[in-house]
Amino acid sequence: MKKSEEILKAWIEAVNKREMEGILSFYNRDAVLISTFSNRILDSPEKIRGYFEKLASNDELNVSLHENTMKVQKVSENIFALSGIYLWRMSVEGESLNFEARFSFLLDLTLQAPVLHHHSSQIPRML
Repeated sequence: MKKSEEILKAWIEAVNKREMEGILSFYNRDAVLISTFSNRILDSPEKIRGYFEKLASNDELNVSLHENTMKVQKVSENIFALSGIYLWRMSVEGESLNFEARFSFLLDLTLQAPVLHHHSSQIPRML
């Protein structure tokens, strides 16, 4: 059984390689994705696929983990919550932009598709 941190790193690798089936293989059939770049709650495999297909069409797409921000919480024997900050890089209207975002994943390590819930939101400006 993989550790929760290994699952996150494998997810990042799949996103960076734009491996659509690889990305989707992490999400449980009943998973919910509250994504960084959509104003909708993605609560079906079709909606999650559509979101990542749109992201993957960006040639400069890249996500990287700020390792020192990651927190792992053990919820039960095989359920873990991960949270932290990652950086999305992509081209928007011909300009390379960076988007720092907070994330949380709820993982069930007993499942082949362990992601039950994934929330990601851009870090707001400080007041």
